[in-house]
Amino acid sequence: MNPPMTLLWLPLRLSACAALLILPLARASSADPAPAYPDLSGGRVQYAAFPKPLESYAAPSGSVIETILARAAEEPFNVAATVIFLLAILHTFAAGAFTRISHRLEHEHEERLKREGKRSDSQPDGVPEVSFKASLFHFLGEIEAVFGLWAIALAGAATWFHSWEDFKLYVAKDRVFTEPMFVLVVMAIAASRPVLRFAEQMLSKAAALGKGSPAAWWLSVLTIAPILGSFITEPAAMTIAALLLGRKFYRHRPPPSLAYGTLGLLFVNISVGGTLTHFAAPPVLMVAAPWGWDTPFMLEHFGWKALTGVVLSSSLYFLVFRKELRRLSDRADGVEDGIIDSSSWAERPNPVPPWVTLVHLVFLAWTVYTAHYPVLFIGGFLFFLAFSTATQHHQNTLALRSPILVAFFLAGLIIHGGCQAWWIAPVITSLDDRALMFGATVLTAFNDNAAITYLAAQVEGISDAAKHAVVSGAVVGGGLTVIANAPNPAGQSLLSKFFPKGISPLGLFLGALAPTVIFYLCFIILPNGPAKAHDPGHAEIVRASAVTQPPAPSCSPD
Repeated sequence: MNPPMTLLWLPLRLSACAALLILPLARASSADPAPAYPDLSGGRVQYAAFPKPLESYAAPSGSVIETILARAAEEPFNVAATVIFLLAILHTFAAGAFTRISHRLEHEHEERLKREGKRSDSQPDGVPEVSFKASLFHFLGEIEAVFGLWAIALAGAATWFHSWEDFKLYVAKDRVFTEPMFVLVVMAIAASRPVLRFAEQMLSKAAALGKGSPAAWWLSVLTIAPILGSFITEPAAMTIAALLLGRKFYRHRPPPSLAYGTLGLLFVNISVGGTLTHFAAPPVLMVAAPWGWDTPFMLEHFGWKALTGVVLSSSLYFLVFRKELRRLSDRADGVEDGIIDSSSWAERPNPVPPWVTLVHLVFLAWTVYTAHYPVLFIGGFLFFLAFSTATQHHQNTLALRSPILVAFFLAGLIIHGGCQAWWIAPVITSLDDRALMFGATVLTAFNDNAAITYLAAQVEGISDAAKHAVVSGAVVGGGLTVIANAPNPAGQSLLSKFFPKGISPLGLFLGALAPTVIFYLCFIILPNGPAKAHDPGHAEIVRASAVTQPPAPSCSPD
């Protein structure tokens, strides 16, 4: 089909896609079932019989352990859901072993084909003969697939203890999957050639101070991109930073210590770097409206500390790894420093017209602005796809595999995380202000940090010091594991190809430990601004608008 006819078909395709998106939503809203818990605090309702709402339990009358044991006895499904969640976490640590088994099976498969005289590259019909066992273990080694895989076990447990209908209501009515959809769209747009080239041009001005070496790009990306996350949201900043690090740094094959140190520093800096505003970091967004926190408040109490920590952490790692970075720059000097492989279409040096870049940035801004409304940002994404088709000669092939896997990961985490409040809430509410920050940091490593801050926002009468402590701990611990912060799966998905044996959870933890400690000390030692009073009535209105507990974290302002 010629280009004019293609453009004529675009509106029809968009209309059909919009109809497919909107009509099921309209049908679903016309016949809501009766909720199992119709009158929860704040006007909330819950359709499924699980998880048991926190206010439905008897008031705690003993220690934290006694409270948790009592809740486990009152609702046995709690134990099953948490055991499944812990098994999923352990699975992430075993993902590397599954990947190695997959590679071994694939090698054995290729050797068998050679012995049998079969073509190992393709069958007569052009489809290569695939080893099912190798593919199976490769799937088990995909960290992004882990929580979705274990959601099947959770569905079985929910059906056993309650019913299949309850599980359907849980995922369809009580869970909110706005964040996975948002991350998918924002990752796809941020990874487009015009946006990536624009970010590369902006950061190249800083990298030019170091003559564009891998070390200069390393320092520029790890210092500037996290701060950028406060304005374009953390998932978009993570996507841009990971892609640029892959092109300018990881392609030069750094030693494992530097590779994991860079990954851990990236995750921690992104997690804390989004706290300059009240809408970019999911754990901040969960509490911004109920507690009356706005951007000036965030700058005064968190933003300047985040800036200090980013500079200190990046500078420290730069000094620690200066010899490795220098060797990396020497090895790349005259080969790939600032040079693009023009033989590759994706790496072609052809400039992107400014108007094409501007349109892409508008689509990115629209996605950030409408992040709470899937119909709007998905509709915008459809127009983005149409525009990309119409300007195909300026684009690269749209990479959707990583965004889809990351969205799948976050969706699985939302399904599992919603069943963990029964034990997380008592732990949070039992700690004093000093212990609360440490507790939030540790808990964040085992659950999404936005869920931690959401649960804290439900506690009535929490002090300003406690509010600051729980949010500080949640963002500081956001780089310790891949599940600690929503953008982390995006970074892992984009950079995992540079780790031959897969990304080790232990390696990530060790790489993130030092910057985590630095940020922890910054938030403890550096002074806070004066307490900001907020309208309690406004907080009650916000709580009344909540649909479930805890909801899926969102990533941007209304």
